[in-house]
Amino acid sequence: MRLSADEVELFESSRARLEAIAYRLLGSAGDAEDAVQDTFLRWQGADRAHIRTPEAWLTTVLTNVCRNQLATARARRETYVGEWLPEPVLAGDRMLGPAESVEQRESVSMAMLTLMERLSPNERVVYVLREAFGHPHAEIARILDITEANCQQIHRRARQHLADGRVRTETDAVAARRIVEEFLAAATSGDTAPLLRLLTDDATSVTDGGGVVPARRAPVVGALRVARLLRGLFRPNAALEALARSLVGGSSGLYAAVVNGGPAVIAAGGGRVVGVMALEVTPDGVAAVRVQANPAKLGRITRQWAAVEHGEPIATAW
Repeated sequence: MRLSADEVELFESSRARLEAIAYRLLGSAGDAEDAVQDTFLRWQGADRAHIRTPEAWLTTVLTNVCRNQLATARARRETYVGEWLPEPVLAGDRMLGPAESVEQRESVSMAMLTLMERLSPNERVVYVLREAFGHPHAEIARILDITEANCQQIHRRARQHLADGRVRTETDAVAARRIVEEFLAAATSGDTAPLLRLLTDDATSVTDGGGVVPARRAPVVGALRVARLLRGLFRPNAALEALARSLVGGSSGLYAAVVNGGPAVIAAGGGRVVGVMALEVTPDGVAAVRVQANPAKLGRITRQWAAVEHGEPIATAW
């Protein structure tokens, strides 16, 4: 059915909210965009004269599209090469959605998006809609076609699964640059001692290369092991230099940025982001270093990066 101008505008006014929901549910900006587009096509084909509350209808359709994707994603992850990490997005991206409350900000952090991979599709839906968007249990129950009591039970179970998530410090652009500068100074010092002072004892490092970029296929755990890994990564290295040149046609600069609400090192050159190192900062220090190097997951942040002013690099990589 042909959409009127008002019906197109109605959908477009909901697009940012739908993208924010889909990103939290899927952990992938590309998949979220596809889910929203699928929702638009269903809106276009629906008998819209009988839809009383378009916003609720769109949320329900999007949620079910994402649930289907989550169900198949588990099978895809079993054959994924190496570690899987969420797709990073830069501060200011509308896909991050509302950020007024701690729960809203935390729900889009790299740490929480990674933790949410352990949830079932229904648990993830309930947690995201309740914690990040404040939907009442009765409304979520209608979306999932379950009882309100069951919805409340699923919410409690999801919170229990995520209870071991760390409490992060709040980060703005100024704080992020300070943290990144300190981190890079330690990482490029050639010594593990400065890094050990920054890392928590149980710090972890995870890299997602997607089978395209060389990366360790298992997490590195423990401050000393992570410090040694980082020291080697930032040491002049002919192989890494050759890889960087093959990706960007020259050397890469290292920049400070806020990614998914936390401080991050962005490696970029030739108008392209080739890596994002997200730092999970707690009151005790840097608890995790998550490196997204899979080119398939850097498209959106590359477009964002090209559209914003990011100044001079803090350092040159390789």
